[in-house]
Amino acid sequence: MSIRYSYHIGFVALLLLLAACTKDELADDARLPEGQYPLQIAAVTLGVEGGEAQPWGAPATRVSEKEDGNSSKFDADDKFAVQIDDKGKVGTYTVQNDGSVEAETPLYWSDRDEAHTVTAWYPATGGTLDLSDQSQSLAYLLGGSGTGDYQTPVTLTFAHRLAKVRVTPTGDALGEVQSLQLYTYTQCTYEKGTVVQGSQEGWIEMKRCEYTENGVSFTCWEANVVPGYEIKKLRANGTEERNLSAAITPEAGSYYNITLNKDKGYTIDENGTYIVYSEEGLRAWAGSLWNAPSRKIILTADITLTPPADGGSNWDPIKTYEGTFDGGGHTISGLVIKGDSKKLGFFQYLKSATVENLTLENVQITNDFSGTGWSYVGGVAGEIDSSTIENCFVSGSVIGNALGQWSDSYVGGVVGRIASAGTLYYGAIGCGSSATVKGHNRVGGVVGELILDNVASCYATGSVTLESKATDNTYIGGVVGYCYDSFISGCYATGSVTGSGSGTIYVGGVLGTSLCGTLNACYHAQGKVSGPNGTTGGVLGQNIWDSKFGGGILNVCYWENNGQEKGIGTNEGGTVLEATQVDGTTVTWQNAVDAMNPKLDGLRISWHYELKDGNRLPTLKKL
Repeated sequence: MSIRYSYHIGFVALLLLLAACTKDELADDARLPEGQYPLQIAAVTLGVEGGEAQPWGAPATRVSEKEDGNSSKFDADDKFAVQIDDKGKVGTYTVQNDGSVEAETPLYWSDRDEAHTVTAWYPATGGTLDLSDQSQSLAYLLGGSGTGDYQTPVTLTFAHRLAKVRVTPTGDALGEVQSLQLYTYTQCTYEKGTVVQGSQEGWIEMKRCEYTENGVSFTCWEANVVPGYEIKKLRANGTEERNLSAAITPEAGSYYNITLNKDKGYTIDENGTYIVYSEEGLRAWAGSLWNAPSRKIILTADITLTPPADGGSNWDPIKTYEGTFDGGGHTISGLVIKGDSKKLGFFQYLKSATVENLTLENVQITNDFSGTGWSYVGGVAGEIDSSTIENCFVSGSVIGNALGQWSDSYVGGVVGRIASAGTLYYGAIGCGSSATVKGHNRVGGVVGELILDNVASCYATGSVTLESKATDNTYIGGVVGYCYDSFISGCYATGSVTGSGSGTIYVGGVLGTSLCGTLNACYHAQGKVSGPNGTTGGVLGQNIWDSKFGGGILNVCYWENNGQEKGIGTNEGGTVLEATQVDGTTVTWQNAVDAMNPKLDGLRISWHYELKDGNRLPTLKKL
């Protein structure tokens, strides 16, 4: 947005004539006969501050613009005040229908001294000026002065005591603007044509106008404002706020023009980071990744994506991202992705990347994979490698269908698959999903498959469903479907977990299968956990220990009221240090919290469980 401003003082020539007489007819001394030499006004004209202001039609306030669009004028019944030598009586003069002026309370010359100062102002009386709604006509405050004596006609030059601000939308912005507002004083007190004090900060409704420059017509919005208030922002269409690229502090009698370009929805800081606050800005950032896949982004506002017009998708998933996406605690709503892809989510693939502080609300992600091999589907990302997703949340539905004869689907509410070169990362930490999650092979409320990585302090409250089409093994868990040589710590699930279909299905309230993995301080409660007998557990479906890699450890975990009598469906050489059912008497949730939190302390995880007042089940709190 660019700003230009110029200064031009308007004027009104008030011709003040004396009654016909000569000095010979005057009294001998310097005094004039009382009440015999009235101040008369022959004509009234009024100019504007500058620019090319246009007519307003029938104004609600009195002073308005001339039909030629280049100046202002007084209207019939407008009253302004006049005073000689800034003392004594004040005269009131009224504009007539024909444009002439008549004295309502006339003034008289009292002596023959030269060079008297004459002042005038509009409105004629002091008071409070309401500037809040100028959508039909502008508000005016005028002051004038001149010199003269009883024989010499007096010319008064009027100046505007408010400042005029004009906003001109350009290009694509023009068609999008239906109304404009400025944030400044909405009222001011005034006396003798001078602002005494501005008050009540708020939004001023501007007046739509038109002007011509170099033969080109422009639509604009204008308002007169109190001088001295620093104007930093405007608002379009009642909701869309914009900060000015440079604030303006208007001066009385001056005119300021603001060019309003189409809102790109983002700015770029000195480090090349995209600061994004709209859907347009988000899409612009995504488009820039073709040349710079590690470009950082920070959201500064919630964003709602435009619904797809044809029932298809409204977001093209970002293929590979290697930078930092900081959601700033904001929400992206209405994400719709329908595809047939190896990887699908807001991001398809994260490589040495970070996504944090983001909520994806009411997503609809469906992958109908017809190819051969694995497909990875997640709300935030399909697959991540040596990356971190932290403090991210997903609601809606995440579905991965394996339609091909030799196809598999790995599906998670947050991420489909996490795989790293080692266990140095937290692939997902402090994340949550309330999404409905469905898939065919490895399905989890938060993560479908976890390989050589960590998941900590995550939760899932939505239903998780696996419908197996395979003849071999499939895995489903309330938090993670399948875990290999990884750690899952401080996680819980409260939604239903259902595994059905062909082959061998491992179902766990928290984790489907742990192969050399470690499950610490986790629980499942409330939703039903359903699957085949012998491979279904309240916490873990299958626990496997490996002679080379070890693992297969379940440590201080709990379950309650999920339809299962055993914490582990099948334990194949793994170590079970503690898997306990909460019965509400001998073991309570307070007992569970007291046992799980010290375990999390030992792992140096900056999250704890807590039982808030009124909550039956523990929730996670960052320390």
